[in-house]
Amino acid sequence: MKSTTQLAASASAHIRRSSLDGRGIVARHLIRDRDTKFSRAFDDVWRAIGAHIIRTPVRSPVANAFAERWVGTVRRECLVTQGDRWLAARGGRGGRGLDHLLIVNRRHLERVLKIFVGHYNRGRPHRGLGFRAPDDPPADAATAVTLKNLQRREVLGGLIHEYELVAA
Repeated sequence: MKSTTQLAASASAHIRRSSLDGRGIVARHLIRDRDTKFSRAFDDVWRAIGAHIIRTPVRSPVANAFAERWVGTVRRECLVTQGDRWLAARGGRGGRGLDHLLIVNRRHLERVLKIFVGHYNRGRPHRGLGFRAPDDPPADAATAVTLKNLQRREVLGGLIHEYELVAA
């Protein structure tokens, strides 16, 4: 069994190899709530890479609105909740079927989230960014998009559809 120090070192190395480093982004702040699952070792991992830990006030989910919004987006667009299953079993949801994924274990959840995060950053349009994805190159106003130049790609077994330009 690994010691807390070994786990912290392993986690720190994993964070450095993560997608943040691949894009040249360094985490400077970690905003988290005061849940007891965040131990001192967890904080030490983030401090080791130079991040400043900011704890939100007690019982105030609005203080971490960005994280709450992202979790809500994942739940709405990707994951089935217990309430969704209950409603669907009783004919609820206005006749719509469940077009979400039912997660079977932790490994499945991690795989689905990895794919969804890639879609969220590279393929999903964001209203606040002018309907562009965060990782999109800067838009060229002179480039006109026609429907003939669009190609649809299915993500997560068709749950999500991404569109990309192809050569004319």
